[in-house]
Amino acid sequence: MTDSEVWKKFEANAITHSAAHHLIAIHELKEERGYARVTDIAKHLNITTGSVSINLKGLKAKGLIEEDDNKFLSLTSDGLEIASAVMKTKEALVKFFTDILGVSDSQADIDACKVEHLLSAETSIKLRKYLKSHT
Repeated sequence: MTDSEVWKKFEANAITHSAAHHLIAIHELKEERGYARVTDIAKHLNITTGSVSINLKGLKAKGLIEEDDNKFLSLTSDGLEIASAVMKTKEALVKFFTDILGVSDSQADIDACKVEHLLSAETSIKLRKYLKSHT
């Protein structure tokens, strides 16, 4: 694959950086409180409720979240699968950056956040296997 073809693969990502954070926020809020609403997500992510609403429309259209009659949000099985994968990938990246490369905790968290949703499942799985065998 040529360099000019590689960049096109970014279009194939299931979700954007922002969408990943919205899914994770819903998951975390549901775990902590038992519910997640637009206002809760906005506070959790420190963004406006308008921004959350716009992002949630796309996630609903992709079948990744559901909203009940009381405006409580939950992840569908596909949404939970993506959120879990992103969280596992971020955890592995932070561990790799800190334990293997010696990057500071705060920088490792920032860098992992930048790419957590971009890695393929194959690469994420192989990274976790590598870390198990080398740490």
